[in-house]
Amino acid sequence: MSIQRLHGNGRMSEVVIHGDTIYLAGQVADDASAPIAEQTRQVLAHVDRLLGEAGSHRGKILSAQIWLKDMADFAAMNEVWDAWVDRANAPARATGQVALADPNLRIEVIVVAGR
Repeated sequence: MSIQRLHGNGRMSEVVIHGDTIYLAGQVADDASAPIAEQTRQVLAHVDRLLGEAGSHRGKILSAQIWLKDMADFAAMNEVWDAWVDRANAPARATGQVALADPNLRIEVIVVAGR
């Protein structure tokens, strides 16, 4: 089975496609100073864009891992997520609190999707 990599930089690829499975690298907001709701919207826009480039869409997401800097952001993040997710095809999901690489970032999302 072939492997296709998109937007690589020598350290990582933003997208890896193996057969009909698409793996996205952790997506973060462009504006780390934004509040959690806006950071979540930015992250999910990245997910939409990358899945589109890979020939997929949010309705084909199999699983999502959501990392939050602070679980106090859980409700505000879920408001944005709930408005975005394809409710008829909701993925398996896990959310946890972690120390992110940039201390200003509040969220990182990792997605696996089908094509």
